Amino acid sequence: MPMTASTVLTARALLLDMDGTLVNSDAVVERVWRRWADRHGLDGDEVMKVVHGRQGYASMAVLLPSRPMEQNHADNARMLAEETADMDGVVAVEGAGEFLASLRALGVPHALVTSADVGLSAARMGAAGLALPELRITAESVGASKPDPEGFLKGAAELGVAPEECVVFEDSGAGISAGRSAGMRVVGVGARAGLHRPDAVVRDLRGVRVEGLEGGGVRLRVGGDRVRRSPRP
Repeated sequence: MPMTASTVLTARALLLDMDGTLVNSDAVVERVWRRWADRHGLDGDEVMKVVHGRQGYASMAVLLPSRPMEQNHADNARMLAEETADMDGVVAVEGAGEFLASLRALGVPHALVTSADVGLSAARMGAAGLALPELRITAESVGASKPDPEGFLKGAAELGVAPEECVVFEDSGAGISAGRSAGMRVVGVGARAGLHRPDAVVRDLRGVRVEGLEGGGVRLRVGGDRVRRSPRP
């Protein structure tokens, strides 16, 4: 990662995507969606450009636009079962455990806002060894998938924080678009995020330092600490 000065953001709450942001589930996502692509005669590489960040039925609607939505929902239920049964290769994004622990220690209001359902989010966070935030906005919580901002707006409302006082952490184009549409600033995590021009971007969560502010709120130093930190022995 190149030498750059850190970006400093202040917020009263953080809204955290799961896949690609806290949990690296790319291996299982690739397996499941490439099998789906083969079943439908679609190019796997093109499918993988669409699926990150969205609920499964929403990805299917983009990829098979003439198919009835009830078929997408039924197919999505089968896909969720496949994904929940497959935890091979699911690991934490580097720095995710320490990042979440710092939020709990400082009492920073935060929520998980994920396109996964309750079962899949619990399974993947558990497989990655990460504690679930107290507030979770999952697929069951919303009527529309990212890039619709509903999930982030609902997370902010349940935390009692105005959208403009929230910072979103996301890895996908759909998620970054949802955060922007919600009127929030967005920190991108990983290589995919950098393609969608978030407000700041880091390779992983080791690149974020969290500091509590007097009277509540949090200061985020994003990017600079990652490149200045000495390697661990």
